[in-house]
Amino acid sequence: MKKKRNQPKASNKKVMGVVFGIVLLILVSTGGYMFYRNWRAEQLAIERREEVESLVDDYLQAKASTRFEDYTDTLLERSVSEEGYTKQELAERYDAIFQAIGVDQVEIIDHEIIYDEETDAYSFNYSVGMMTVLGEIETLNYESAIYEMEELKAVQWDHSLFFPNMVEGDTVRLSYEEPNRGSIYDRNGNMLAGEGDAYEAGLYPAVLGEGEERENRLTTVSETFDISVEVLERLLSQSWVTAESFVPFTVVDVGETPEVSGVLYQQTIDRLYPLGEAAAHLVGYVGDVSAEDIENNPLLQAGQVVGKSGLEYRFDKELRGEMGGRITLVDSEGETREVVMEREKKDGDPFHLTINSDIQAELYASFESEPGAASLMDPKSGELLALTSSPSYDPQLFARGISQADYDAYKDDENKPFLNRFTSRYAPGSTFKILTSLVLLDSGVTTPDKINTIEGLNWSPDRDGFGDRQITRVNDTITEVSLRDALVYSDNIYFAMEALELGSDDFVENMLMFPFSEEFDLPLTMEPAQLANNNEISEVTLLADTAYGQGEILMNSIHQQTFYTPVLNEGEFVYPQLLLQEEEIMTEAIISSESSILVRDMLVETVTNPNGTSYRLNDLDYSVGAKTGTAEIAGEDENETNGFLYVFDEQDEAYSFVGFLEGQKSGDVIDQFYPFFTTVKTFIE
Repeated sequence: MKKKRNQPKASNKKVMGVVFGIVLLILVSTGGYMFYRNWRAEQLAIERREEVESLVDDYLQAKASTRFEDYTDTLLERSVSEEGYTKQELAERYDAIFQAIGVDQVEIIDHEIIYDEETDAYSFNYSVGMMTVLGEIETLNYESAIYEMEELKAVQWDHSLFFPNMVEGDTVRLSYEEPNRGSIYDRNGNMLAGEGDAYEAGLYPAVLGEGEERENRLTTVSETFDISVEVLERLLSQSWVTAESFVPFTVVDVGETPEVSGVLYQQTIDRLYPLGEAAAHLVGYVGDVSAEDIENNPLLQAGQVVGKSGLEYRFDKELRGEMGGRITLVDSEGETREVVMEREKKDGDPFHLTINSDIQAELYASFESEPGAASLMDPKSGELLALTSSPSYDPQLFARGISQADYDAYKDDENKPFLNRFTSRYAPGSTFKILTSLVLLDSGVTTPDKINTIEGLNWSPDRDGFGDRQITRVNDTITEVSLRDALVYSDNIYFAMEALELGSDDFVENMLMFPFSEEFDLPLTMEPAQLANNNEISEVTLLADTAYGQGEILMNSIHQQTFYTPVLNEGEFVYPQLLLQEEEIMTEAIISSESSILVRDMLVETVTNPNGTSYRLNDLDYSVGAKTGTAEIAGEDENETNGFLYVFDEQDEAYSFVGFLEGQKSGDVIDQFYPFFTTVKTFIE
């Protein structure tokens, strides 16, 4: 009988399945936990890195923008206190250091965040460039650690984060050397602004005496030098003053050192303005830097001298040059540990103008303080030989510190000595008829032989929009009027007639061949010439007024000088120049040579013809051409007038002149400047 093999029981199979399932479940669970743990660790590392990056970004942005209270918020407070500061004190010291060295810009060039796996710690380094009063510090390299504890993350701070290698006890020191300010010269090398000898006047207390004697002597000093006794007393009360001290109170010119008891003089160097009032509006003056100046330009330092007006202001950066000096780290013993930056001083640049000092002085003197302006130009080159405005002020007073009384006298003067009239715009009056003549001839509407019949002193066209408006002229001697007659007699009606015949569109189009609304390349603050508001003439009355120099025209003396240059250059417009330079003369063909020659001949006839408005100039010992103008301005009670005069040297073409007097007429202008015309050519090379 065969033996049967034993068969596994069904229950054993079930047990084995359960065991396998449990093992599998354990394996899956363990693997899942390990995966989750690794994933979670990666997420925490990413979050940690992002928090560090955010901290570093806040730190760098605050430093770059010099927001030092925000900057100190990113620092570990314990590290700050260990270096001897509170966060507020540290922010204030950063401000003080950056202001002391004139930091204007801070640039973060690059940065790197570093993770050390061995220590499980973050640090970072970065490079900074900054602009200081001595110029640019190109690269400063910093490094610091990141402190991390639970929720806190902060930058570890020490003194090396002021400047690399700086340690506790060090201070940042700026020493600087002022450059020599550049001078301004005329075309012949004569100084208009620059360094020269002067004397510093100072009180000598030992000689002032006591009691009534002292009081009397201080009163004499006050009256002699126009400085109040209160100011003198305040100077004498300074803590450093002794009986043997020299107590400076003003600077005076050579030759202006009167002998006064209790006053001594010491020779010094000062910024001088040899032409004084004659060139004040052009050259300007310098003064001590103000808090407002430093706010506008943090690279400036207290005690510096800067341009305050005129060309001194316009070219201040170039004239001032570059300060030299060193930024150093100095230890507690006063020894220099490290030079952060060093730069040699660079003296300011000189400027040479086209101005002729002799002409400038002579022309200014011709005003005899009457309010107005005048300019003289070489009409061939565009070089401005003189630019004057009257009345004026003494730039030396401002450069040395003007008294309140002197300033108030200028400010309250009804003739406005601070107003620069040669850059101010006015209606030109009948001198503008020069441009109108050129445009009318070139348009073909007007010809030399064309005659207009004009009767009486008043005229009104039969046109819509003109109403009962009357155009007037000053002389009705002739009734058959040509362009030549119109210029000789300065006939408003003739020019109004011709402009109306041409029409507004063509008149404006031809006039805008001239550079109305165009800025000239001159270092002067002035608005462009204006033909009309928005350079548009839509009303017939405005067209008529514009034709003879009224309406909405606005021009200064420089505009008139240059706009009339085609008359002397066969139709070529010559742009003005104020800086003496060897450059090609800038010209532009605007008017035909035929028209310009005709108008030139007619302007000469306004002088040679006994009926001409400029006939007085025929007495000069050389021939000139000219055009007068009287512009009316609406006043409160009655119309006021400004008298204008344009003159050119017909004989040698050595100059052209434009001048005006406020509140006067063109005949007054001729009388005022006639003596100047008799001598001006002796000053021209």
